[in-house]
Amino acid sequence: MVSGNYTTTSGFILLGYSNLTNLQGLLFVVFLIIYMVILIGNGVIVFVTMLDSTLHTPMYFFLRNLSFVEICYTSVTLPKMVANCLAEDGKISFIGCAAQMYFSLLLGGTECFLLAAMAFDRYVAICNPLHYTLIVNSEVCASMVAGSWLVNILAHFGQTYLVFSLPFCESREINHFFCDIPPLLELSCVDTFRNKIAVFIAVLLFIITPFFFIVISYIKIASTIMKMPSAQGRCKAFSTCSSHLTVVTLFYGSVMIAYLKPKSKGSVDTDKLLSLFYTIMTPVFNPFIYSLRNKEVKIALRKILSGK
Repeated sequence: MVSGNYTTTSGFILLGYSNLTNLQGLLFVVFLIIYMVILIGNGVIVFVTMLDSTLHTPMYFFLRNLSFVEICYTSVTLPKMVANCLAEDGKISFIGCAAQMYFSLLLGGTECFLLAAMAFDRYVAICNPLHYTLIVNSEVCASMVAGSWLVNILAHFGQTYLVFSLPFCESREINHFFCDIPPLLELSCVDTFRNKIAVFIAVLLFIITPFFFIVISYIKIASTIMKMPSAQGRCKAFSTCSSHLTVVTLFYGSVMIAYLKPKSKGSVDTDKLLSLFYTIMTPVFNPFIYSLRNKEVKIALRKILSGK
């Protein structure tokens, strides 16, 4: 670090929604309720898919891991948001900020890969059903999940190091509700071109590439469904994909707009709103999308609650 970087000792200040001074109490209650809903909803999916033997299939294996990632992802940002609604300064330490950014990148990237793995599962199930159990076996599923974690664990160490090796010489105020790369780069007093290139490469590898894979998978899925002779068969095949497609649309839509749209001085509030969608709203909706529209999950939950 250069000698002018005072944030190594004093840390940062997360501004969040501190400008809404009269609504801090309400925001505290709202964010706390949202966090509890996320923990309970996704926790139920993890719990049910682990205990019920009828849900020990690749699709529910990926769903269980996705729900676990959602719990961890929101736990990186939401507790601090809740605390900052009551705190007057919104302080976060230098190490705390680095850890928050690293784990949000790690878990966000892992979620992208898991959504792609789920698309692959649906592709094989619909387009190659006779070889489904051979292609998507337990070893393949475990390898895909482990690979999703491992690649992101290693890659985002470098991204985090590049950001936090910068000198932050002017302001300590991060105009965001968590430590994200774009608002941190704005605090640096040196050229951040290298960091922006690293961000572009990361977006390409961890957001665009999985999304492209998902799009290709669903193009092939749609083509196969349209060739099915019966309307009932087409509806049944599409229904197995609808929940996943809904989650993909919510998550990728907000992430890609947030990271790929042109930056402007008036876009800060928009960026924060979009970040709320992929860090909070998707984890909130995920258990409702998969449980309310999935008969197998609802039946399994009733069996567990009734003790049968």
